[in-house]
Amino acid sequence: MAAMELDGVLLRQRRSFSWLTGGKRNYIVTATELGVADVVVLRDQVYCVTTKMEFARIKEEELAGFAWEWMTPEWFEGSEGAISSLCRGKTMGMDVCPELLPEVKGRNISRELAELSFVLDLEEIERYRWLSRSVAEVLEKTCREIEPGMSEFEIQALLASKAAVLGVQTPVLLVAADQRIYAYRHPIPTEKKLERYAMLVLCGEKWGLVANATRFVHFGALSPELQETKQALAEIDLAFNLATRPGVPIKDVFRQGIEAYKKWGHPDDWRYLHQGGPTGYASREFLANLDSLGIVQCHQAFAWNPSLRGLKSEDTLLVTESGPEFLTQTGTWQYLQIEKDGILYSRPDILIR
Repeated sequence: MAAMELDGVLLRQRRSFSWLTGGKRNYIVTATELGVADVVVLRDQVYCVTTKMEFARIKEEELAGFAWEWMTPEWFEGSEGAISSLCRGKTMGMDVCPELLPEVKGRNISRELAELSFVLDLEEIERYRWLSRSVAEVLEKTCREIEPGMSEFEIQALLASKAAVLGVQTPVLLVAADQRIYAYRHPIPTEKKLERYAMLVLCGEKWGLVANATRFVHFGALSPELQETKQALAEIDLAFNLATRPGVPIKDVFRQGIEAYKKWGHPDDWRYLHQGGPTGYASREFLANLDSLGIVQCHQAFAWNPSLRGLKSEDTLLVTESGPEFLTQTGTWQYLQIEKDGILYSRPDILIR
C-alpha cells in the first residue's frame, strides 16, 4: 500500500483470501475465482465483508482468532454496497477489475498481489508438501486400481473420490484412454472405455494451494515407439526442471526446455501444448514462454509439463538452492533414472501392469 500510494487493498479472489489468512477458505462455488467473503485492508483496520447467510460459518470455522471487523449485509443486498461504504473517498488497489465496483476508486493490482505469493514461507511449504504428496498418491493409487473396460468417466470418479476423502478439490481432472491420448494433448474424460493405455492428470487444491501431476499406466508391453518417446520426454522434462534455478530468468528456463526438444529430435512439439510455468496459488500463475517476465526465486513452485505425441510428463517442484525438490514424487512409482553431472534423477515412467 505504501509503495503504490494506496489507502487500502480489496481482496475478492479465493486465492487472495487463502494466501492472506494462511490457508482459510471463503468459497461456496469452486468453479469461480471469487469467494463469498471479501477482505478490505486499510491502514488501521482489516474488515471482512460477507452476508449474514455466510457470516457464522466463516467467523467460527475459518476466521476464529482473527481480530478483524465485520460487515454483514443481508444476502439479498449483496456485499457491493458495504464494500463501497468502506472504500468511499479512498484510493484502493484490488484483485478484480475496478469496473465490477463502479463506486470504488481504484485499480487492478492482481498481478502485483499474486507476485507476493510466489515465494512460499515455511508454513506454506509444509502444507504444500502434504498436498503434493497426497495428490501424487491418489493419482498413483488410482492408476494401480483401474482396469480395462472402465470408462474414462469411471476412472474420473474413482480419482475424484480419493481426493475428496482428503478434502482436496479437483479444479483440473483429465482422463484419456488409448488413441485419445495420441489425438489430443488436453483431453477431458468421456465415455470411452479403457483398453490398454490411460493418462490421468490431477491438479488438486487445498488451503488455496494447487499441486499438479500426471501419470500413465499401460496394460502389457510398450510399443518400440512409446519406449523411444518416454526416454526422449524424460530428458526434455529434466532439462526444464534442472534449469529452474534461483536467479534464472523464466524465459531462459523456457528456452533451455525448447533446446531440449530440438536435441531429442522433436523441435516443434512444444507448440502443441503449453509447457507449464510457476504454480502455487493457481494451477499455473501464468504460462511461461520465450517472452516471460520475472526470474526464478528460491522457495517458488513450478510445474512444467512437456509433452510428445502420446505422452506427457508433469510434477510439481519447489525451487531450492540445492536443486529442484519434486514435491509430487512419492518414491513408490515406477521411475526412469537419468544421470546428470554425477547426480541420479528419478522421473516418472509409464506404469506397466
